[in-house]
Amino acid sequence: MSIKKNNPSAIDEKAGIFPPEIINSSAMQNIKESRKKQPSATELIEGILSKNITALSRAITLIESTNNEHLSKANEVIQACLPHANNSIRIGITGVPGVGKSTFIEAFGKHLTSLGKKVAILAVDPSSTISHGSILGDKTRMEELVKDKNAFIRPSASGETLGGVARKTRETIILCEACGFDVILIETVGVGQSETAVHSMVDFFLLLKIPGAGDELQGIKRGIMEMADAIIINKADGDNIKKANLTKVEFNRALHLFPAKKSGWIPTTATCSAITHLGIDNVWKAIKKYLELVNSNNYFLEKRKEQNLFWMIETIDEQLKNNFYNQPKTIQLLDSTKKEVQNNTISPFAAAQILLDSYFKK
Repeated sequence: MSIKKNNPSAIDEKAGIFPPEIINSSAMQNIKESRKKQPSATELIEGILSKNITALSRAITLIESTNNEHLSKANEVIQACLPHANNSIRIGITGVPGVGKSTFIEAFGKHLTSLGKKVAILAVDPSSTISHGSILGDKTRMEELVKDKNAFIRPSASGETLGGVARKTRETIILCEACGFDVILIETVGVGQSETAVHSMVDFFLLLKIPGAGDELQGIKRGIMEMADAIIINKADGDNIKKANLTKVEFNRALHLFPAKKSGWIPTTATCSAITHLGIDNVWKAIKKYLELVNSNNYFLEKRKEQNLFWMIETIDEQLKNNFYNQPKTIQLLDSTKKEVQNNTISPFAAAQILLDSYFKK
């Protein structure tokens, strides 16, 4: 037998009583209109140079846009910011998934801000090759750093770019430097050839490893180790301390087998724990030693010049490729040529030549 409850629920509404508006309708309309209004290039430039984070974020979004209409506006912003850039230390951080990159970056970033540094973190999240979606979860993983007023975290989807870094990351560095950030940390997705791209845009390349795992298990090739200016064994805490020290000795021996670097720098190895923060200060000390050396022998400036030329060529290649695939004539010819290639009625090389000949005769 059920007992009927006569007491009304606390959430029941009485007839004729309506809840008040949460926000004034005219105020809501103003918010909507302000969001729709796009700031001019001049407004973005002024905002960035006055260290306005909102302006910086909107300018980066403009750079990352695939809309051709945004290209000229983005270039105007970058060109104006260029004289105010090139005044930071750019550090690339790589390692396979699971090595603790995000935890390390948060601990390292907090250490740098405690020294009075302004730190920008450009974290690239891998996009799905199936859905093309990306979680962009670095801000949720770096809970403490995201609240630091001297830190700026910008997660970006890798998209279809191999390894998740390209010209857009390079341009974002310029905007961050113009906004007053003096340390730029670039996190790679830790797979494939992303490390090569990051190496071409940073001053110091840091490779994270975990204790007790060989190269085959970690998926790290010799080429990446050759690029590294420092190898840091992360997760050196608890039962892992002994393993971490042994791993450090092994990598230290291996580094002596590699050719000498043009910079004259001898790569260093160290252990740290991003959880306990033990050894994090030694990473910064190693970077400062490196900077002293490359500034004294002018390698720092020469490397920056080489990188500028490299990215000029990369930009030309990218623009030519985009222009090629966006030509209506090419799009139409490509559809028909694809079928011939798939059906083996023409070789892929002959088909490519037909498409290129058609493009250059336009």
